[in-house]
Amino acid sequence: MTSGPNLILVGVNHKTTPVEIREKLAFSQVKLEASLEQLVSSPEIAENIILSTCNRVEIYARVENTDLGIQLLQDFICDYHGISRGSLDQYFYSYCDNQAVEHLFRVSSSLDSMVLGEAQILGQVKDAYSTARAFSSTGMVLNQLFEKAFNVAKKVREETGISERGVSISSAAVELAKKIFEDLENHSVMLVGTGEMAELAAKHLISYGVKTVYVASRTYERAAALAQTLNGCALDFDSFKEEMHRADIIITSTAAPKFIIHKEMMEAAIHKRKNKPIFLIDIAVPRDIVPEVNDLENVYLYDIDDLQNVVNANMEERQKEAENAMEIIKQEVTKFNNWFSTLDAVPTIVEMRNRAEEMRALEVDKTLKNMDHLTPDDKDAIHQLTQSLVNKILHKPTINLKKKTQSQDGHIYLKAIRHLFHLDD
Repeated sequence: MTSGPNLILVGVNHKTTPVEIREKLAFSQVKLEASLEQLVSSPEIAENIILSTCNRVEIYARVENTDLGIQLLQDFICDYHGISRGSLDQYFYSYCDNQAVEHLFRVSSSLDSMVLGEAQILGQVKDAYSTARAFSSTGMVLNQLFEKAFNVAKKVREETGISERGVSISSAAVELAKKIFEDLENHSVMLVGTGEMAELAAKHLISYGVKTVYVASRTYERAAALAQTLNGCALDFDSFKEEMHRADIIITSTAAPKFIIHKEMMEAAIHKRKNKPIFLIDIAVPRDIVPEVNDLENVYLYDIDDLQNVVNANMEERQKEAENAMEIIKQEVTKFNNWFSTLDAVPTIVEMRNRAEEMRALEVDKTLKNMDHLTPDDKDAIHQLTQSLVNKILHKPTINLKKKTQSQDGHIYLKAIRHLFHLDD
């Protein structure tokens, strides 16, 4: 980046800091608002945004002095939460300029999340930005940076498969169900057992269009309560075996010590279904369904290890997509830097054009004083002509100056222009 105001980032996250420390450093909404006001009042900090989630606390800022700014933000976090600096030094990380920009783009695109590719973080970054803007703690640079981060995150999601494959047991179950049935609209699911993971999988399936839900449990009251939550129907545990044919998807999660669904039971169910496919998800340990049912035609059985293998494979695919995402991010960091570097050129270009306009106007006025025979329209025409000449003469230098200031030696060109046009006199 060019010389001048610097971008810095100070923070802690799930990779560097245990949860018992992160929770002490979190900013609630009330604390966040007070903190922004306090930082805004600091003469060393021109702009700032605080991002506080369960997995990270980060402060992005534009400062005059990088080293001083980092120290100030670290001290602020410690002092604000009443924690000694020495106990936190090992957890802090800090980035400047390019690294700070790249880090924000990675965070917004969920490449730095605990679950790679999750969507929640982008909304949290947007909320942090909105709060900071509401308290006038941002300016042109951070506004541009965060708006750019949102565009980068969108581009990463649209141009990579970073979030396409499920990386939780419940989402893996939905992914497999969609492969078997293509469209889950109007299909049915039966829960045998009321475990939390089974409930979550059912909710995922419902969100994708499953309409009918049956719930069976050894404790009928628990089945009824969960059925009500899922807008489904409770079944007596002894009768679910006779009703299995009604379900396209069966999820088992009981605590039974032995198998509760055997091959002959599934043969009867598939016969009643007239050989329509049935998807069995056994997430119980010990398992609820005998493995031999997988030998039956149009019966698809997956246990917890099978689902975990799907999750692992999907995570590997997401990691590959993360490499593609990083290429996008690096390109976007360069684009942001190009924009940032032109900030130094803009004041110089404005001054250069103002100086040229002053000289033009002065010389034209001197000339027109000796040309009384000209009409007002003639004089206007001369002014327009000379203004056009000045604009044409300065057009190429202006374009080239903007380009050159984006290079490593941009400051040299700026200095030369300021010297040639006597802009610092």
